[in-house]
Amino acid sequence: MIGYVVQRILLSLLISAVAMVALFAMVRMIPGDPVTLMLGARATPEAIARLNAQMGLDQPVITQIGLWFSRIFSGDLGVDIWSQRPVVDVVLEALPPTLALTLAGIGWAAALGIPLGCYSALRPGTFTDQALSVVSVGAISIPPFVLAIYCLLFFSVRLGWFPVLGAGEDGDLADQIWHLVLPAFAVGLGWVGYLARLVRGSMIEAMGENHVRTARAMGLPPHRIVVTYALRLAIVPTVTMLGISIGGLLSSAVLVENVFSRPGLGTLIADAAQGRNYPVVQGGVLAAVLLFAIAMPISDLVIAWLDPRVRKSL
Repeated sequence: MIGYVVQRILLSLLISAVAMVALFAMVRMIPGDPVTLMLGARATPEAIARLNAQMGLDQPVITQIGLWFSRIFSGDLGVDIWSQRPVVDVVLEALPPTLALTLAGIGWAAALGIPLGCYSALRPGTFTDQALSVVSVGAISIPPFVLAIYCLLFFSVRLGWFPVLGAGEDGDLADQIWHLVLPAFAVGLGWVGYLARLVRGSMIEAMGENHVRTARAMGLPPHRIVVTYALRLAIVPTVTMLGISIGGLLSSAVLVENVFSRPGLGTLIADAAQGRNYPVVQGGVLAAVLLFAIAMPISDLVIAWLDPRVRKSL
């Protein structure tokens, strides 16, 4: 088991390294010179050359990548071009609202989608199953940012049930949760349908396994068969997908944060990209990549705990 954990961690580190190199290359492809934007159009060539040297932009690309990696391992992500604050501090301030939005969205989606998938799998072919299938596909088809716009216009602007913009008052947990309801709904609705369809297919397959048929033949209560034997096996693909979906959830959160003007990684990265603020863009995307890299081994460990066959193969 220890070897398996080490292997998954090394794989996550490799994925992070590749993603960071790709990120570095893509950021450098953005049109515009950050030094000119920072100093202004009237900056002298000497001042531009001095700041280029300070930021390491006068070095070859390979050297810049090496310097960036060395700074990352030392905890130095650079300095915000505009505020002159350490990028680490800026990213750490933006991270909690994004984590709250992501966890709230996937939390309510899993809490609703998994039971709906089980319910549909136990009644295959019925009107209820077909209706849930149509609703699930419809939920999957709606882009999160489109849903966020309509939720904002209808529930906030027209009905006035929810706050329009922001993340709530600092220190007021109830107000922050109230501001989180609509964004979390927009982020999670599509995953309700996706998880319901995934659990339904896995559950139908699990109900045909030998150990489930044996438990049914022994006269065990139906709810115990479903929860203890079938669902424990059927939930494995869902856990895998939840680990992989962190990237998609973060990208959805980026769009939804901009619609609701919420602070977070999405707003931070969008504003930094428009201002050609390379250090902040790299720091924000790096945080998202690391979240994905952490979620993957955690989901693998949960799968190993749920499925005895995975543990025996280690």
